[in-house]
Amino acid sequence: MGLAVESRSSDSPYIERVWRSSSDDVGRMTSVATARWDLVFWDHRGQIHVAIQGPESRASTAPVPEEATFFGIIFSLGTSMPHLPVGGLVDGSVELPDATRRSFQLKGSAWRLPDYDNAEEFVGRMAREGVLDRDPIVAAVLRGGSPEVSERTVQRRFVAATGLTRGAVRQIDRARRAAVLIQEGVPAHDVIDRLGYFDQPHLARSLARYVGRTATQLRDRDAPEPLSLLYKT
Repeated sequence: MGLAVESRSSDSPYIERVWRSSSDDVGRMTSVATARWDLVFWDHRGQIHVAIQGPESRASTAPVPEEATFFGIIFSLGTSMPHLPVGGLVDGSVELPDATRRSFQLKGSAWRLPDYDNAEEFVGRMAREGVLDRDPIVAAVLRGGSPEVSERTVQRRFVAATGLTRGAVRQIDRARRAAVLIQEGVPAHDVIDRLGYFDQPHLARSLARYVGRTATQLRDRDAPEPLSLLYKT
């Protein structure tokens, strides 16, 4: 009972992670902040829905439909749909029209619904047909590179590709890493040292803003309200 989530990594440069889940006897969850956006498909009592979910700048409470199944593609940071500026999707979403068990509408064309196992093939087609793009500067910075452009250009490219500043992306990703470490049993003082927090209050404020949990609550595996997907990057 609750929200059962399964996920896997991907070898596609456009995909951060692929996930699927099902809900049973749960009405809401805590949605953790994320710098990535994703394409989500769900079946709620026979009705198919497809939505683009934008980046989330802070943790929030989200409703969960009862007896629903979900499948989602989390896109890698720097990947975007040029026809749909991601800045307008921060802390929001847009549902795509004409969704059936076979297809849905995207950028004026009918697309066959993908599934958990063929997400890479589907995203590859999106890239080939120009529906999807990936900013090489953002990707290089994330790999630790130093592109031969100004810091101002890097900041502008981050905002254009993610809807968030480079600093916001860094803070969100650090809080998510901290939450994963705490769930694994790493003591808070070790998390502070590993991830560069100033002190315990600094870590606590970050967790409250971006994860919506205290360190103690993250260690509780029987929390009444489930968290959205947390994973190691």
